[in-house]
Amino acid sequence: MKTDIIFYRLFQEFPDIFFELIGNPPESASLYQFSSVEIKQTAFRIDGVFLPTQGSENPIYFVEVQFQADGEIYSRLIAEICLYLRQNQPLNDWGAVVLYPNRNVDTGDIKHYREFFTSGRVRRIYLDELGEGASLPIGIATAKLVIATDDIAIVQARELIDRTKSEISLPPKQQQLLQFIETILAYKFPTMSREEMEEMFGLSELKQTRFYQEAFQEGVEQGKVQGIEQGIEQGKVQGIEQGKLRAVPAMLAAGLTVEQVAQALDLSVEQVRQAAQ
Repeated sequence: MKTDIIFYRLFQEFPDIFFELIGNPPESASLYQFSSVEIKQTAFRIDGVFLPTQGSENPIYFVEVQFQADGEIYSRLIAEICLYLRQNQPLNDWGAVVLYPNRNVDTGDIKHYREFFTSGRVRRIYLDELGEGASLPIGIATAKLVIATDDIAIVQARELIDRTKSEISLPPKQQQLLQFIETILAYKFPTMSREEMEEMFGLSELKQTRFYQEAFQEGVEQGKVQGIEQGIEQGKVQGIEQGKLRAVPAMLAAGLTVEQVAQALDLSVEQVRQAAQ
């Protein structure tokens, strides 16, 4: 199960969950844009970064999701961050968060970097120590679903689905979170068909809601429009090309060379020769 991908997608779609995790107001998410950052150095890439969209007083947050033991994680993370700071020279301060399923996976040696940890600049969060899902904000409870054992995940998923329906009033956000829960379940139960999953977790009823039907119909209409537009555009291109090819014999008969015709019509020499035949 690609847990890092799940979490980076979670933070991309629900950035407020990250700020809840670090104890900040979830409204802070409106001040940031989450993305990955390429660093100009071989094999150096920071997969998760919250970059402030306004104000130099808001810190940059580097995010690392680590679900496998890695003794070199901190040397790599600090190196990547320092290289980023050198290349970009941001005005904003910075902090880093490493997300673990539990302490057993945290095998990195902080000996050379302890100042970053004692100052709180680099923080470690262990999902299994966040508390019981029912007592947590719904976003954090969704994040914890990733580390739940299969039997517990079934119970927690049903609770999360019920909470999502009752606590989130905005239909688009409700649908988005429910789809994300379904994505987590698909990773956790890869052999379960979509129909079985919808029946087990009560997700099939979502397709009967007015919001889902309207969104589905809108998608169909957009698909039709795009298809028509693409068809018209493709027809134009094909029509222009056919018109050029039909003009080839007459231009050659007028005494122009193959190369001259190709240049005049913006065709290849091979296309002109084939049209002449």
